[in-house]
Amino acid sequence: MQAERSSSATTVTLSTPAAAAAAAPIDEAAVRAVDRALAALRRGEVVAIETADGTVGAAVSVESVALDAVERLKALTGGTPRLVVTRRRAVVLGLAAAVAQPVSDIADDQAPGAAAEAFGAMTLDRPGGLTADQAHALADPEQYPQAQDALPAGLAAAEACPGSREAAAVDLARLARLLPAAITADLPSSARISAAEWAAEHDLLLVRASDVADYRVHVVRTLRRVADARVPLVGSENTRIYAFRPADGGPEHLAIVIGDPDPQHPVLARLHSECFTGDLLGSLRCDCGDQLRGAIAEIARQGSGVLLYLAQEGRGIGLVNKLRAYRIQDRGFDTVDANEILGFEADERVYLPAAEMLRQLGFEAVRLMTNNPEKLRQLARCGIAVVERVAHIFPANGHNEAYLRTKAERSGHMF
Repeated sequence: MQAERSSSATTVTLSTPAAAAAAAPIDEAAVRAVDRALAALRRGEVVAIETADGTVGAAVSVESVALDAVERLKALTGGTPRLVVTRRRAVVLGLAAAVAQPVSDIADDQAPGAAAEAFGAMTLDRPGGLTADQAHALADPEQYPQAQDALPAGLAAAEACPGSREAAAVDLARLARLLPAAITADLPSSARISAAEWAAEHDLLLVRASDVADYRVHVVRTLRRVADARVPLVGSENTRIYAFRPADGGPEHLAIVIGDPDPQHPVLARLHSECFTGDLLGSLRCDCGDQLRGAIAEIARQGSGVLLYLAQEGRGIGLVNKLRAYRIQDRGFDTVDANEILGFEADERVYLPAAEMLRQLGFEAVRLMTNNPEKLRQLARCGIAVVERVAHIFPANGHNEAYLRTKAERSGHMF
């Protein structure tokens, strides 16, 4: 399918940020520690989190929490377990006031720590504490989809400070593509033991809260091209695919280079976030498959360009959470509401990987195929000059009219 083009491309004027100071060396041990903590949380294990003041506590993801998790955390730390959720989830539960928040806005030359600042976290507790069942129910939109539902008596919410164990715990759950919620408990400050000694004594993986906050940025800086091959495509036989892998061993991002684009001129580019259901299965709930195949066809028609296939399923929340969002949408909510009911932002994608891939391929300026103004802004803030927006519009199919309308009305997409 060939992409539909507007009669004239829209020119945008977006300045790129000034060259930043030389980046600090990457602490590869810190990146590995966060990656191991993510795997441990996905397995339902407890991890230890240390803050800048040297104090330590424990956390477990709510999604994989066992019935005895609360009692186990109490016994492990001697502290009182608390539930931590995102501010978005607390707003849905009616426990916090809605505030405007940035959309994955961590691109100011990738300032370490910015990720934790971009998303609020809140602790939830009640007199006598929460049981594991209550914590799971509060984090699970299947049980508490709306604020008017009955909540445990005496439930109170408090802001979690940036850089705290609570903020790090919920960010770890988000990075692991689990429900963004955790149960945490602190070791009393009177404990005369270092964080490393305590974690080793209890056979726990230890991670620093500051390393969690910096993780997204540092992982991008480790992206390396690991393989490439010629892959003739239907309608675009002169195509080469490049694979980029981060040092933590996370999912690869792909660059599909069509023709022989000249790095001396702005390259026609498309940033496409992977969509298993739309790209591979042909789902009619979204327009992703049309956009992917249409972009390849349009780039081939124009002679050359690059499509970046980014490992950011479900606007950054992962396939499992996207399926959960679909279930919520089937109850009458739109795509933005569904993400927020789950506790995520409307769009959790970041475009630092895209900018890094373009730089490594030799491209500093692009003609960007998109309807999403956020992509224009973010890519420019990441240091790639966006000299033109090329419209990339496809008709509705009978199943995705509401989805496309929401993208236009609530996310500002330019159709």
